[in-house]
Amino acid sequence: MVVEIKALACERPRDRGLPLARLSIADIAREAVEREIVETISLTTVWRWLREDALRPWTYRSWLFPRDPDFEPKAGRILDLYAGRFEGEPLRPDEHVVCADEKTAIGARARIHPGSPPAPGRAGRIEHEYVHRGTLAYLAAWDVHRARVFDRCEPTTGIEPFGRLVEGVMRSEPYASAHRVFWVVDNGPSHRGPQTEARLRERWPQIRVVHTPVHASWLNQVELYFSVVGRKVLEPDDFASLDALAATLLAFGRRYSGIATPFEWRFTRLDLHRVLAALSAQARAA
Repeated sequence: MVVEIKALACERPRDRGLPLARLSIADIAREAVEREIVETISLTTVWRWLREDALRPWTYRSWLFPRDPDFEPKAGRILDLYAGRFEGEPLRPDEHVVCADEKTAIGARARIHPGSPPAPGRAGRIEHEYVHRGTLAYLAAWDVHRARVFDRCEPTTGIEPFGRLVEGVMRSEPYASAHRVFWVVDNGPSHRGPQTEARLRERWPQIRVVHTPVHASWLNQVELYFSVVGRKVLEPDDFASLDALAATLLAFGRRYSGIATPFEWRFTRLDLHRVLAALSAQARAA
């Protein structure tokens, strides 16, 4: 009986003709009775049995199957750079790896009533209603090995705003006199395709642009920095104006550069190969 109910919890509802996307504890208990697995059962008992095997059928995770035919070599090149190597050779002391991207349409929301700070036994409070003061784009570049942030705020994204971010990095040392500076970017419109490297290298010959595979922005370490920004600056948000939002973002970038250490990136080429091999086997079995 216990095994049958756990097996029920592992089924997809629609495979059984149920008009449900996910099963709740109540759904499982009801189905167990209707299938005559048990005459009656409490929700607490179902919860306890599922908990024994960490079964939570009401949760789910989404994923994307890699569709870039060159996914492994493209991703492997980025993982090598994070490990301090390129094309089988160690990076020189005057070679650097920079990850860059944009957060688009960040809203400045001014709360209608002032909030209150946390107090003993009470969480901080923030008004639900707000006035929208407009949006801006936040562009950032992250030096993978030196743990340094370069950032700027722009009205919107595009080739020219991204170019200004690159200029802010490349005009400073050690990048201005570097042998090579590898820029890891995704396939967004501001830096898509081989024309991006051609355009940037006209001004900075030491630049090498390395694109992530399609749907693989998770390989770009600046996304880790953006997640920190989201937690530390933008959640919850209460900004009287766009200027206040921009000033806070840039102040946080300076603060973070002063205390940051390199991210502990542990995903290697070997890990990548294992994951892709498992996905390939799964696709063949489907």
